[in-house]
Amino acid sequence: MLKYIKHHLDSMTGVEIYPIISLLLFFLVFTTMLIIVLKMPKKNIDKLSNLPLDNDIKNTHHE
Repeated sequence: MLKYIKHHLDSMTGVEIYPIISLLLFFLVFTTMLIIVLKMPKKNIDKLSNLPLDNDIKNTHHE
């Protein structure tokens, strides 16, 4: 199976650019998310971190 795929990829021209594009896209998304998280105010982080606990507390009070 791998030989079949490798044979077809070798016969294609310009296929070597796709891994480079995917790596650049990965790092772009990763660094963007890292910047967003680092710039997020501490108040929002605390609120988001307590969301699962808040949901459990609300569900137990309604039963």
